Amino acid sequence: MKIEAVTLREIRMPLVHFFETSFGRTTERRILLVTVHTEGVDGWGECTAGEAPFYNEESIDTAREVILRHLAPAILGRNLATARDCVPLLARVRGHRMAKGALENALWDAEAQQRGLPLWQMLSGADARRQIECGVSIGIQESIEELLEKIALELAAGYRRIKVKVKPGWDIDVLRPIRAAWPAIMLSCDANSAYTLNDLDHLQKFDEFGLLMIEQPLWNDDLYFHAALQRQLKTSICLDESIHHARDAQAAAELGSCRIINIKVGRVGGFSSAVAVHDVCRRQGLPNWCGGMLESGLGRAHNVALSTLENFTLPGDVSASKRYWQEDIIDPEVTVGCTGLIDVPAKPGRGYELKLEMIEKITAGKIAISNKQ
Repeated sequence: MKIEAVTLREIRMPLVHFFETSFGRTTERRILLVTVHTEGVDGWGECTAGEAPFYNEESIDTAREVILRHLAPAILGRNLATARDCVPLLARVRGHRMAKGALENALWDAEAQQRGLPLWQMLSGADARRQIECGVSIGIQESIEELLEKIALELAAGYRRIKVKVKPGWDIDVLRPIRAAWPAIMLSCDANSAYTLNDLDHLQKFDEFGLLMIEQPLWNDDLYFHAALQRQLKTSICLDESIHHARDAQAAAELGSCRIINIKVGRVGGFSSAVAVHDVCRRQGLPNWCGGMLESGLGRAHNVALSTLENFTLPGDVSASKRYWQEDIIDPEVTVGCTGLIDVPAKPGRGYELKLEMIEKITAGKIAISNKQ
């Protein structure tokens, strides 16, 4: 693949309903899309960085600048045998994994199209699962009554796992009525680093609810103290923000920091790293699931492909497009069947067509980068 040009564009998409976590409330997404132009094929990637550097150090604005000034120039004009070959070229830039992931994933999409293979097959081989199990993530609501109503709707839609966001003041008194209403559902919660070890006595109360997991209860950069907490909890800890690459996954396994690891392709820096994290977890006996970052259909398509890997044994956050968007930017939109499954597309590349006219209409800014500049 000869890399001829890279296009960056920001699109803006309002959510059908606000999404609130311990970081705050989101009502509209500013999303950075990356297009890699190579020998007549356009590969597309999505940067999963948020509007502000709250989830991690990155934001859509930092990602744009890093890609524009450092990452895109590192690959322009290069002939790459595979998408993976970009990894050492981007390694000079430390961190900025979401920016790197957007560029690398666009290359994976381009390579899959050129080879005439579905992206999932390039990632996981011909024996990958052709349907993936779906769970749903529900943000903090205005009231417990509204939360219970949302859970009822999602269960009726077929989702196989319910995850609710928690934070101090919105946790035990929220989980208790959920369990009272649905004693047998697969239920988990996500704290997004809202607690510390000083909250140990409080966190031990979570054990009464039979949760699948509590996700990232402590500091976003921590493995050691999560191990100390896991020894004091019956509930399995799942790590999210703490896992940046395969070495973190190995360390978490050996320290006993968690029993489950969530893999977000942007958080770990792209498909190459995501596969490496998956392989460590498989060897260590730590199940995986695919987390979401309020992606458009493009990022959602990449999550579908990633979720076909064999160690993704728990329902992920790859839910239907209509939960987030009035209209998504892909055709067909991602849909979830009544049994909580998504069919994996068989078309080459990402498997979904892009609505290019819609993308142009909602584009707030666009920059093209080439060797001619």
